[in-house]
This record gives sequence, structure tokens and C-alpha cells, in this order.
Amino acid sequence: MGKMVAVWLASLLLMLCVTGCVKESGEGEKKKSSDSDKIQIGMCFDSFVIERWQRDRDVFVSMAKDLGAEVNVQNANGDIEEQKKQIDYFIKNGMDAIVIVCIDSNSLRDSVKKAREEGIVVIAYDRLISDAGVDLYISFDNEKVGAMMAQTMVDNGLADGKVIMICGSPSDSNVSFVEKGFRSVMTRYRNEIVDTVYADGWRAEKASEYIYKNTGLVRETDAIMCGNDDIASNVVRALSERRLAGELMVAGQDADLEACQRIVEGTQLMTVYKPIEKLAQAAAICAVKLVKGEEITEYDISDISDGSKMVPYLKIEPTSVTRNNIDEVIIKSGFHLKEDVYLNVPDQMPN
Repeated sequence: MGKMVAVWLASLLLMLCVTGCVKESGEGEKKKSSDSDKIQIGMCFDSFVIERWQRDRDVFVSMAKDLGAEVNVQNANGDIEEQKKQIDYFIKNGMDAIVIVCIDSNSLRDSVKKAREEGIVVIAYDRLISDAGVDLYISFDNEKVGAMMAQTMVDNGLADGKVIMICGSPSDSNVSFVEKGFRSVMTRYRNEIVDTVYADGWRAEKASEYIYKNTGLVRETDAIMCGNDDIASNVVRALSERRLAGELMVAGQDADLEACQRIVEGTQLMTVYKPIEKLAQAAAICAVKLVKGEEITEYDISDISDGSKMVPYLKIEPTSVTRNNIDEVIIKSGFHLKEDVYLNVPDQMPN
């Protein structure tokens, strides 16, 4: 009898253990299911060579996380074939949305089409992807960026002058918009564009090479328009070696720290501040809304042609930054610290 009771108790204990294990496993499955229910976003960057992209990444990831989404960030390091592979990887892993900072605006049509056929939302971030029919293109008003560069030069006295344009990568669709805006203002004030060159792949060293090879033309020029502040860095460095820094007006964009330092030092006339936080946050909000099938009511959405069709376009307004407003726009906004901006000219630092 005692033996039978012992067997019964052992069986009871075994059943309790199994029940407990099943319950624990069930809770684990529930948690796993909950995690998989989160919106999955793939974000593919051209590279992180340009200073601003790391800031874009961090703000986007943080905002997406606040909205309950998870972000997988990939870096193509300037290799278009690698970027295509990364998009394929996102498709294979069933991402709900893919956000792309494209390397070449003309080479991702098939990749975007494949993603959209799988029901994945595709957002072109800051650079339009041609002939792809993305769900949203979000960027700054790039034609206005070019116009701001030119207008600041004009406001600084440039008229009937000579200008060199050292633009960004021709495979970046934004470059043509910036160039269009710049040229329109230059023409209005009878300024001659004496030369136009492009930094393929946004390789900024091309700018300094140009200055070294064309010093004679540069000496006869009044201003140099630079595709971004990284290009401007190389231009000013080369001008310094020719003892021309501060003699020519130099304009850039992105409000990189070194550019802001040059503005207070007097070797760069202006930069264009593009509120990256607003852009990245808006992109995250829109990505989540589009995945959920919700209407975007927070922003004014217009449209733009990608070459073959009209696509939704959300544009953020840029701001021209000069020595006159750098404290207000850059420092008070927290984009850069005052001590960093005035690092090389501490005696000019405002109280």
C-alpha cells in the first residue's frame, strides 16, 4: 500500500512539473509573439563619411523606438551593389518598412519595386530615388538650399562677379536641385559661373585637387559654391595653402562643426542649416503611420516627379547661417556647443 502511495505521489509531482513547464513555455511564446508584433524597419545608409548621417541615424532610431518600432541599420559604405544586397536582406527578413539613403538615385528602381511587391513600405530619405514610385520622399527643399547659398553671396556684395561651382555627386538627385536654385539667383545678378565640377561619390578630396590644379582661375574668382561642408573643408584648406583663405566667398551646407568654426573665423561665408532632428523624427513617424495604414496629418505632403511618376513629398525648410545669426540658429538650438564653435577664436565667444 505504501509503495502504491509513493508511486501516486511521484506521478502527481511529475504532472505538476510538466504543467509548470508548459506554462513557462507558453509565457515565453507570448513574449516572443509580442516582440515580433513590433514594427520592423530597415534603414540603409549610403555611408557615414558625411558627418550628419550619424546624427540622422541616432534621431531616427530613437524616435522609432518611442513609437514602438525596431530599426535595423545597415551601412553600404558607398557601394551601390552592397546597398542592393542590404535591401534584399531586408526584404528576405520581412521588414515592414525600408528607409533608404540612396547612393545612386538611378540604380535602385528594381530593388524598390521588389520591396513594394512584397507589401513593404519604402521611404526615400533625403535623396529621391528615380523611377521607383516610393511611398514617400522626405527631404529638405534642396532648390531653396542652392538659392540660399547664392543669395547670401549676393547680399555680401557679389554682383557681376565670377563663381566656381564644386558640386556634390552627380548620382545624387539633390545635387541637380541645389544647382538649379543656385544658378537661378546667380543669373539674376549677372554673376558668371566660370566652371562647374562634381565630386563623384561625394569624395571631398576632389575639391582640394581642383584648387591645386586651377589656382590661376581660382585667383580670378570671387566665390566658390561647395556641394556640402565637407567639400568646403577641402576647399578652404587648399585656399589656405595658397594664402587665399578669407579672400573668396565660400558657401556650403549641412552646418558641420568645422564649417561653423570657419564662419566665426572668417574663412567660410555661410552654410545651410538643415534641422536633421525634424527630418529624422518626421521620417520615423511617417514610416510607422504608413505601415499601420494611417493617414499622415502632422505634415503637409505635396508631390514631386521621380522621373516617371508623381510621389508624395514631405519637405523640411532649411535656414541660411552666417556670422550674423550663427549664435541664434546653431548654438541656441543646441545643434553645436558654443565652446566648440568658438574653439579657435575664444575671444569672440559671446557671453
